[in-house]
Amino acid sequence: MKEFTAQQIADIVGGELYGIDPQTTLSAGVETDSREVSPGDIFVARRGETTNGIEFAPSAIAAGAAIVIAEAVPTVGDDTLPSCVVTDATVALGKLASASVEALRETMTVIAITGSSGKTSVKDLVSVLLAGEGETVYPPNSYNNEVGVPLTALRAGEETRFLVLEMGARSIGNLAYLTSLIRPDIAVELNVGAAHSGVFGSIDNTARAKAELVESLQEPGWAVLNADDPRVRDMQNVLAQGVNTMWFSEGEPTRPDTTVWASDVTTGATGRSSFVLHLPGEEPAQVELSLLGRHHVSNALAAATVAHLCGVTARSIVTTLATAGAASRWRMELVDSPNGVTVINDAYNANPDSMRAALITLAEMGRGDDENPPRRTVAVLGEMLELGDTSIEEHDKIGSLVVRLNISRTIAVGEGARPIYQAANLEGSWGNEAAWVENISEARDLLQSELQPGDIVLFKSSRDAGLRFLGDEIAGVSGAQ
Repeated sequence: MKEFTAQQIADIVGGELYGIDPQTTLSAGVETDSREVSPGDIFVARRGETTNGIEFAPSAIAAGAAIVIAEAVPTVGDDTLPSCVVTDATVALGKLASASVEALRETMTVIAITGSSGKTSVKDLVSVLLAGEGETVYPPNSYNNEVGVPLTALRAGEETRFLVLEMGARSIGNLAYLTSLIRPDIAVELNVGAAHSGVFGSIDNTARAKAELVESLQEPGWAVLNADDPRVRDMQNVLAQGVNTMWFSEGEPTRPDTTVWASDVTTGATGRSSFVLHLPGEEPAQVELSLLGRHHVSNALAAATVAHLCGVTARSIVTTLATAGAASRWRMELVDSPNGVTVINDAYNANPDSMRAALITLAEMGRGDDENPPRRTVAVLGEMLELGDTSIEEHDKIGSLVVRLNISRTIAVGEGARPIYQAANLEGSWGNEAAWVENISEARDLLQSELQPGDIVLFKSSRDAGLRFLGDEIAGVSGAQ
């Protein structure tokens, strides 16, 4: 965080100070979890759904917090704790992050990434690509909302050269709010899919919400757009005058001078893709991705585009893409278990697009090639949440797909995933190719009785379905729950 005095912070957030010298300087971290507080930090006591952060103000001060931003004066007995009292602590968090970024903007580039799928993977790739150019701050996991984005931004300081933000939206106006706090210099639009269509009401509303990111750009900002997605292509129409556009595409473009693209894309039994990378003004270069799944080609192109705009050399981009693995957990995470079963744990998020991509990768790995023999494939699939009225239809499509891909064994877990099993049977699954179980416990019992050395098993579901923990257990990952 940029250094501020307590009085400056009070002025920024519209608060009133209690129990602290107004000239006290504050430049350490900012936390909303009292358990994460370190000496000198600011503790923001947000009001949550079940608890009020002010209840944890005493423990935050005991841990060394210099001041508490809260919606009432925190006390211990008759003693007033050092605090800044505001109307809304979450709003205050955003205002503080905004002021800190603006104070650092002259020496820092802000990159924001959104899309229906792939945000976290691209955020991780961009962060690795830029780290060699200077101090790069990026969010852990998926800190992409009105709390996570400001917390990430407040980690940037005087030495930070790049601030990489993942921005998510659950309704129209979310991205407009986030970008009103922290305006990006480079905005990346990955795709517009059916994810959260139950929340937005339609895919067109999803596109409208996602477009708010590039609408925030000002001259001479850059919009990085996916030329392969028609709804993303249309976003060039909402750009402000003077904003530049750089495209990425998996096909040869009409404007090579403004497009990063791939040719000769192949994916073998390892599940990893290779392609020839074309950067404007550079010689084509062969790339072998470390990440698992054909869909990561598009993610790699998006990340390479950002890196190119930020001055990373072509050689460094190629080398980094070949070595960068999944930095965030439960995203196409590949583990060879002690009992000889290969586990693909991709059960942190799920939507129709990412579900299809994961299943295609599983099928490709199972088919084998000249160097790898065919293997039995098992798909353990949970519910894709937030699909609204399209939920049954989208799960039904997945059930048909597993049969067409010749997945050896499909296990649908939970009531919401039952249409996968039903559609697989209607599509032509027979014998024990498809099964439905009511819960994770039944899925565990079934897997433990059936899995054999050499099998490849995919775990894929939305986070709240909980399959990621079963995936850890089957993989023998330490700390599995």
